[in-house]
Amino acid sequence: MRVEQISPFLLLHHFGPMPVEPGADPLDLGPHPHRGFEPVTFLYSGGIRHKDSRGNEGILQGGDVQWMTAGRGIIHSERASKAFLESGGVMEGIQLWVNLPKQHKMAQPGYQDIKTDRIPVLEEDEGRVQLKVVAGAYKGLKGPAKTFTPIIALQARLQPGGAVDIELPEHFNALAYILSGTVKLNGNFSYGGEHLLHFRNDGEGFGLQAEAESQVLILAGEPIDEPLASWGPYVMNTQTEIMEAMRDYQMGKMGVYVD
Repeated sequence: MRVEQISPFLLLHHFGPMPVEPGADPLDLGPHPHRGFEPVTFLYSGGIRHKDSRGNEGILQGGDVQWMTAGRGIIHSERASKAFLESGGVMEGIQLWVNLPKQHKMAQPGYQDIKTDRIPVLEEDEGRVQLKVVAGAYKGLKGPAKTFTPIIALQARLQPGGAVDIELPEHFNALAYILSGTVKLNGNFSYGGEHLLHFRNDGEGFGLQAEAESQVLILAGEPIDEPLASWGPYVMNTQTEIMEAMRDYQMGKMGVYVD
């Protein structure tokens, strides 16, 4: 079944894992604009260089997270890092689009460069399950990412046989994206890699048990109950606001990108 969005999450794109020869750039996303939401990158392996029209620049390596607030408008690029271009390797990550509520759609743009050593890790089931808390409060740990609405983002790594009960607020929308491996949900059905599980927001969580070494991205958040209008790199509330975003970009109001 295809879903358009699981509010507040708008888009989830899993790129890779792709083997890359030295000198090749599998991303090469040149300067492009965004407005009205937050593009987030979870990098699992490889190297990415971010640069934007606000003067921010960051290098992501495997395990790092980039949480960018487009807000009223920003221009940025994402390319393979210099080190990755020189060495090659495997590139894999997830790009996630997180919606902003109407009151924050025109917020000042921001950039959070979150290194893996800043992300707290919770171990469960005698160490067979590791949960990296990227955003939100979870079982006494607080993720470093700052969000505009209540969100929980967990990166789970499960060893074979490892089991965990994920506890979430009942009114949150929730999903689990399986990057690799095989997990059994609530002791019933098994799901393999590149599957997205979408949960009804009428319970307090779900259980996972790994049948092979597995990586799972778990996302939950308070729904944003507002009209949605989107076109390309813009996510607003009305079509008029989309037209304004296009005009503002053409007039240079989203900043100047200098490479």
